[in-house]
Amino acid sequence: MYFQSIDDKSECIGVYVDGQLHFDNFPADLTHTWRYTGSAVDADVEYAWLYANGATLAQCCSEEHSEELSATERRLRAYMKTFKIAKVNLNDHCIFDLVPHDFLKRFCEIKTQITEHVFDSYEKPKNYQHLCDVEKLLYKIRYNRLNLSTDGCRHLMLSTIERNKAQELVKNYAYIDYNLFGTVTGRLTTRPGSFPILTVKKEFRKLLKPKNDLFVALDYNGAEVRMFLELSGEEQPDYDIHDWNAKNVFANTLTRDEAKVEFFSWLYNSIDHPELNEIYNKVKILEARYDGEFVTTPYDRKIAVDDFRALNYLIQSSTSDRVLSKAVIIDKMLEERKSFVSHILHDEIVIDFNNEDRDIIMEIKETFEDGFLSSIKAGTDYFELKELDL
Repeated sequence: MYFQSIDDKSECIGVYVDGQLHFDNFPADLTHTWRYTGSAVDADVEYAWLYANGATLAQCCSEEHSEELSATERRLRAYMKTFKIAKVNLNDHCIFDLVPHDFLKRFCEIKTQITEHVFDSYEKPKNYQHLCDVEKLLYKIRYNRLNLSTDGCRHLMLSTIERNKAQELVKNYAYIDYNLFGTVTGRLTTRPGSFPILTVKKEFRKLLKPKNDLFVALDYNGAEVRMFLELSGEEQPDYDIHDWNAKNVFANTLTRDEAKVEFFSWLYNSIDHPELNEIYNKVKILEARYDGEFVTTPYDRKIAVDDFRALNYLIQSSTSDRVLSKAVIIDKMLEERKSFVSHILHDEIVIDFNNEDRDIIMEIKETFEDGFLSSIKAGTDYFELKELDL
C-alpha cells in the first residue's frame, strides 16, 4: 500500500494513506513511499527516491502531474518562508502542527502519484539495499544535534574573522545533513544549512565536542591505494602503504611523502612510471570493471564515465562505499549502547564514544579494517585527536 509520511522526524508520527491523514492506528501493510523517514521504519517498505537515484519530485514527475506539483511546491515554499521570518525552528516542531491539513492532503496525494510513477517506470538499482542502509544511517546523523561550543577555542578568538566564523558555526549549524547523491561516485556531500564537516577548516573542528566521553576516529591507511590492491586481488601490506611503496617500488630512493605524491600523480594524472606499472596493473582492473562506457564497482554502483576518469571514479567510488558499508555495520554494533556514529569524513568514521563501551572497541576496529590497515585516534574534541595504541 502506498503512503507518505507527513513529517520526516521520528517524533512526528503521521502518515497519509488513500486520502486520509493518520496520527495513530496506522493502516496495515504500508509498503511503498517516496523516501525514508523516522515515522515509518518497517524494513519491508521500499523507497522511490532510491529507485530514482536521488532525483527530486519534479524530476520524476510525469507531465500530467507537473502543474499540480508546481502549485503545491510553490505554496509549500511560501509556508517555509513564513516560518523562517517568524523564526520557527522546524527541528523543534511537527509540520502537521503548522500547516493546514487540507494542504497536506493535497501535497501528499501528488507525492503519492509521483511515487507510483517511479515504481512503475524505474528499475530497482542493484545496489538498492546498500543505498537504503546508508540513507537510514545518514537519517540518524541528520537529526543528531551536535555538541558545538567555543570553550577551549582561544586560538579562534584572536582574529575577528575567525571569531565571527566560529560563533556563526556554533549558532547556526547544529546538524550534519549529508546528501547521499551529491556526487556521481557516491562520495558524500553536505546540503545547504548543514554543519560543513567535509569542508570546514581543520581549526574549526575544535568547536565539535562529543556528547559522551570521547570522539574515536577510525581512518584507513592509504585507503585508495589499498582499494587498488583489493580490486587487483593483491595482498595488502601489513604496514604503512606509502612506506611500503617507498621501499618496494622506489627502492628507498624516495621518502614516504615523495612516494605518496609520485603514486597519486601516476594513478590519476596518467604520468608514466615503469616501477609502479610493474606492481600496480591499471589495465587488469579496468578490463574487469570498465566496458568503455560504464564502470561497475564491487558495490554494484554503475557510473557513466570516459576513459580518462574511469580508474579515478572506480577507486574513489569503491573506497567511499566501503567506508559507508562499514559505518552501517558499526552503527548496528552500537545499537542498545550509549556510543553512536557521530559523522563520516571521507575515509574516516567518527564515533561519539562512551567509556562503558570499551569492551567492543577492538571488535569495531577489526570490523572496520577487514583486510585493510587503519589507525584509531581519540580526543575530547574533533581537532585534537591522538593515536591509540590498542
